[in-house]
Amino acid sequence: MIVRRWFRNPYSAHAVRVAIVASVVIATMYVCVVAAFDVIDRHRLVRQVDARLEQRLDQVVATPGTAGSISDYQNAHDRDEAPVYLWQASTGGLPSALTPGAPSLSKSDWSPSGQSVVAHLGTESLLLQSRRVGGRWLIAGESLAEVDHVESDLLAVEVVAGPVLLIAVFLGTLLIGLKAASPVEQARRRQLEFTADASHELRTPLSVIEAEVSLALSGTRSGDDYRDSLERVSRESRRLRNIVEDLLWLSRFDSQPPPPGIEPVDVSTIATACADRFDAVAQRRDVTLSVLHRGEGQARINAPPEWIDRLTAVLVDNACRYAGKGGTVLIIVTVASNRVSLAVEDSGPGIAPEERGRLFDRFHRATDEGNGSGLGLAIADSVVKATGGEWRVDDAELGGARMEVRWHRSQGIRDSGDRTEPFDRTEPSPTTAVGA
Repeated sequence: MIVRRWFRNPYSAHAVRVAIVASVVIATMYVCVVAAFDVIDRHRLVRQVDARLEQRLDQVVATPGTAGSISDYQNAHDRDEAPVYLWQASTGGLPSALTPGAPSLSKSDWSPSGQSVVAHLGTESLLLQSRRVGGRWLIAGESLAEVDHVESDLLAVEVVAGPVLLIAVFLGTLLIGLKAASPVEQARRRQLEFTADASHELRTPLSVIEAEVSLALSGTRSGDDYRDSLERVSRESRRLRNIVEDLLWLSRFDSQPPPPGIEPVDVSTIATACADRFDAVAQRRDVTLSVLHRGEGQARINAPPEWIDRLTAVLVDNACRYAGKGGTVLIIVTVASNRVSLAVEDSGPGIAPEERGRLFDRFHRATDEGNGSGLGLAIADSVVKATGGEWRVDDAELGGARMEVRWHRSQGIRDSGDRTEPFDRTEPSPTTAVGA
């Protein structure tokens, strides 16, 4: 059942098909290479035998008395080589053996052309080479049994090694295919989850709008009732617009993220401006919002200002939303050697350790508190990755969550030695941390 379900998985089945195709290609290449190697190797071995025959004929021509003895030839005691036999024949005549033990040859077995020929004598094959000496022909021959033996041993090894190689190729390709398909499968599942979550998030405000309009049209109502309905429709429409805008931003960023700018951006300036922008939000929620600068010098990094501004806004908005009434939010910009960090702490409920692995998933919320769509941290994560930053999520000293991003500091900056003191945006009050 598990195997059947595994094969029904489109990515597993595709990996198997790729492994089969790769194995067939490798098998074809293996057969071609092995066949070519066998031909070359046999040609090399035959050439060695041919060279020995030529040497033997040279020896007999130079010293005719050695023709009647095998032991007079230099390879006679080499067990890896077959003995060289000699025959003599008149032109077109029947060859007669000169060396003992030489097999009988017929007129058709040898060629007076001087070229090497192969004679098949029963189950044995001999390579023959002839040379004209005076009025007769000398014929030298050597058995090819050793060559055939080497070739058969080589073929046996190739036959055994072939299937082993193909099995290894199939399994290796299959594992690589499954490994390569794993991120695609995960991306597909995340896309399905994202589509389902997006449908849910979009359906909720649409359902509210539809319900309010239906109630407003169902009968005569007072002006205040119509006004309340329109306000709820307007509120849900704004929520719907924000979700759509965030989805469009993420879609554009995923399809073709613009390259980060090369001009230095002062993170302290952006953090201060963001705190000013969220001043009214913090006061409305009775949250203490403050900015703290640590370290000497300018907190500059190479990134588009609008990206860092959006990242900071997401972190501050989350912190203000989850800090709770009377809570505290602290924006900390730190300069340390060649690093710049932006951290946002709050005094809210914090983020559970088991939730941090999915913190940046789209539409995922680490807590049910708040009314966000769960896209803010996904946008922030895209910005951090695109600007070469790295996240650090931890518990804050305020009791809630600490969301920190670190970048490499922009090079070529002269430290002024200035240090900005922290300043508060609202009156202080106690409590607890951030969500997603």
